[in-house]
Amino acid sequence: MQLRYGDSGPAVLDIRSRLRDLGLLDPAPAPDESFFDEELERAVRAFQQQRGLICDGIVGPATYRALRDAGWKLGDRMLGLMISSPMTGDDVVALQERLLELGYDPGRPAGVFDEQTERALRRFQREYGLVPDGLCGPATLRSLRQLGRKVTGGRPRLLREEEQLRQSGPRLRGKRIVVDPGHGGPDRGVVVAGVAEADLMWDLARRLVGRMAATGMDAMLSRQEHTCPSEPERAALANNANADLVLSLHTDANPSLHAQGLATFHFGNGSGATSTVGEALAGLIHRELLARTGMLDCRVQGRTWDLLRLTRMPTVRVEIGYLTHIGDRRKLLDPAFRDVVAEGILVAVKRLYLLGQNDQPTGTFTYADVLAYEMERDRAQAV
Repeated sequence: MQLRYGDSGPAVLDIRSRLRDLGLLDPAPAPDESFFDEELERAVRAFQQQRGLICDGIVGPATYRALRDAGWKLGDRMLGLMISSPMTGDDVVALQERLLELGYDPGRPAGVFDEQTERALRRFQREYGLVPDGLCGPATLRSLRQLGRKVTGGRPRLLREEEQLRQSGPRLRGKRIVVDPGHGGPDRGVVVAGVAEADLMWDLARRLVGRMAATGMDAMLSRQEHTCPSEPERAALANNANADLVLSLHTDANPSLHAQGLATFHFGNGSGATSTVGEALAGLIHRELLARTGMLDCRVQGRTWDLLRLTRMPTVRVEIGYLTHIGDRRKLLDPAFRDVVAEGILVAVKRLYLLGQNDQPTGTFTYADVLAYEMERDRAQAV
């Protein structure tokens, strides 16, 4: 489904009703409630901005899912694990945040009731004398609301992510990384002058995985050269592999031939929930690539796209230039430039695990430096 300015019908009525319930539309009826007018487009854009979506004023699958999720409040329905079609919504976010406050770990509060959320809920139920059925019904909800916070002095998920990062240590050896080249197979992504995003990102991913493997990292690709898994399938692969990080590689396009530059994205829903380590890694990658490539700065941004939302580990999406911009396209077509990008991303990952120790100025840390550091650690461990 894609609805935009000028469309009409029952689906527009539904969207208008949902936005009105969220307080983003005037409660007074429009002249034609079933017509997608300018006022409705502005309300859609405002909602998209709040939710970390692309602000294009078009109601596609991601925006409609977010609209549907925004309509649920904790207590509106029974919450539980549904393997084939996981429950999503703002009520799930509220449950996850409440469990975090009470000292349980449902994972990132991304609004998806998954196995980790069920485990946290069952543990809470057992410890508070409730039936540990993993269902959030009236009795469980009453207990959740009656209890005070156990975790104070900071955002609980932030503290957990930072502690996990610290405990993982500075070495790259053994770290499991999923590298996700965008699109693939019949989905070519952006195609300009015979150049396809899927092919460029496949080549870049192979270069990055090769460098990571040389450092001792367990690096894997999210797809084959001629396949195109969906974003939920890519997220499931990373979750099942128990990956430490996911790096998704893309290029962009724009009707304006002047649009250019580099942007990086992490999970962030626009209302405070974020992947702290993902945001830190996105910033490191962004600064490294800006320093090494001289590309225009299109900033680090939070988004709720499926791959960022559904992965349980820090995930970063890198949009490396615009194929529709002649300068960016010329750079991307140069294998030496793709080597520079691969090195910059690897160095950024190393910086993440160094936690500021024995670091060097942005843009000066090389692939050779990373290898030397890992070899020195190997020798020290062997002694």
